Parts: sequence; structure tokens; C-alpha cells
Amino acid sequence: MVKLLKVHGSENKFFILDQTLLEKALTDKELIALAIDLCTNILGGADGLLVVGTSDSSLGKMRVINADGSEAKMCGNGLRTISRYLSEKYQLTNFKVETMESDLIVSKAEDFYPGVPAFSVEISPISFQKKDLPFSYKNLNEMIDQKVPEFIPEQTFSAVAVPNPHLISFVPDISQLELGDLGQKLNGKNKYFPEGVNVSFSQILDNNSLFVQTYERGVGFTNACGTGMSATSLIFAMLHPDQFDPEEDITVYNPGGLVKTHITLNKQNKEQSQIKLIGNATFTHEINIDETDLHKDSLNNIVVNETAEEVAYQDFVKTISD
Repeated sequence: MVKLLKVHGSENKFFILDQTLLEKALTDKELIALAIDLCTNILGGADGLLVVGTSDSSLGKMRVINADGSEAKMCGNGLRTISRYLSEKYQLTNFKVETMESDLIVSKAEDFYPGVPAFSVEISPISFQKKDLPFSYKNLNEMIDQKVPEFIPEQTFSAVAVPNPHLISFVPDISQLELGDLGQKLNGKNKYFPEGVNVSFSQILDNNSLFVQTYERGVGFTNACGTGMSATSLIFAMLHPDQFDPEEDITVYNPGGLVKTHITLNKQNKEQSQIKLIGNATFTHEINIDETDLHKDSLNNIVVNETAEEVAYQDFVKTISD
């Protein structure tokens, strides 16, 4: 039998599959089929499948298969849950995890609340160059605090890859209708972001305090997007220095809870800035399945055991809203 986990970071939900424990690793075709089935039909679904593999340079490797079967370069919320999984598997608290574009430093952080373990993860590399997003608009090489009336009149937008591509706009109030419309437009066939883009709207609540909602490429609306909150924090620090304290963490609220980010700006070279994302890594269910069924994407004979961690997380969320 093989054990999968149902997990979440700020209610951004995933399944974890450790390929290193299998007699025979799943092929990419099998992984895509499994991801779509799990994220559609099991335990209320999820935003993606996180795949653990071996690494020559780090403690382990993470791949991210989205709910639609596409593959993401990185996932900040997912990386926290993978970090916890590897931490408990190898009894280590500081190490690196290989992702598609870089090996990232991760570490166990102080629990957010009793029964709510947390991890800190590096978010990088950072690029504002159009080739790395990619995007195309009026021959711009970078898009920072730019009015784009073709998107939404009077709003300004900033684009950054971390390394997932993000388009960010600060607004007085978040319109889910406008966010959803723009997210769908820029993740369908379009001339601005030909490979699609994660779109985030953010409200500045106070000094070092934000609310972020994201329409995620390959997923749609999510409770939270780790790289989206990280990218938004970086743009906030750049554009709103009067409300940014570099000595303190930024609190980023989202529909699923909150995370902390820490931004170290490099004013000479903004792409050498540093981002840390700190948040919960919650395991809600254990799923046991025969490896043969896993290869066949046959999910009719799974055995599910629920943990008590979601209760603790919801107790934590109540402290945010109180």
C-alpha cells in the first residue's frame, strides 16, 4: 500500500505523492491523469498534486501538477507542506528543496498556533524581464505600476516572475467579478501574456499589512497563492516605502487565513531582492491505496484517515477574525 497525504497551506489544498517510496515511479502521463482525478473527485478536490522525487543537489525534489494537468514552476504554499513532509521524513529542520528552476532554502518556523506547524521557504528566482514572464505590451521590457486601460481603466499593474508569472494590482476594494474576468481573459488566448499569468488584486490594510486574492493560472480562484502573496509583498515594498518596514515581517491575509512574508530589498538590483514566505503546513488526511491502482488511476478502493489538524487550523483562523 502507498500513503498519499491531503494537505494545505492557507487552505490552498494539495495531495502529496512520494515517488521515492514506489516500486515503480509513475510516468508523466500517469501523474497528469492522477492529478486531475484526485483534484476533481477525492475529499472535495484540491488545487494540485505535489510530487516528491530524488535530488542530487537537495534533500528532495518537488514537482507541481495543477488541477488541470499543467505543470507549475513553483508553488509557495505547496513548498511549505513538502518541506514539512521532508522534515519529518528525514528529521531535519533546515535544508534545501529542488524545484523546477532553483534549489530553495527551507526551515521549520515557530508554530502559528497550537497544532498549526509552520515553515519558512525561500521564493526565488525573481525577474521583471518580459522574456521571463513572458508578456508583451507597448514594447515595454518591464511592467511596474503601469496603467493598462486594455485590462481595467484607472488601475495600475506590475508584472514579476518568482518564478511563476504574476500580475499585481493594488486596489481600494477587491472586485471578484473584475478579478475573475481579467484572470480568465489573460489565461485564455491573448496577446499580452501568451502563456497565461497569475492575477492578484491587493488591498493595503495598514503598514506591513495586506489582503491578497489571486486568480491562479491552471486553477482559477484559490484560497491563497503562495508565490502570489510573495510577489505582491515585493511589489508593495517597492512601490509603498512609506508603509513598508523592512525590519518587520509583512502580514498577508487571504481568503484561507494568513501568511507572513519577509522582504529584503536590493535597491541597486531589484531582482537580487530576497523573499521569505512563512505559513502553515497542515496535513488533513492520509490516503492509503494499492500501488497498482495508483498506476491505473483507479481510486475506488482507497482508505482515508482524517487527522485532527484541520480543527486546530480553523481554531487559528477564528483568532484572526475575532
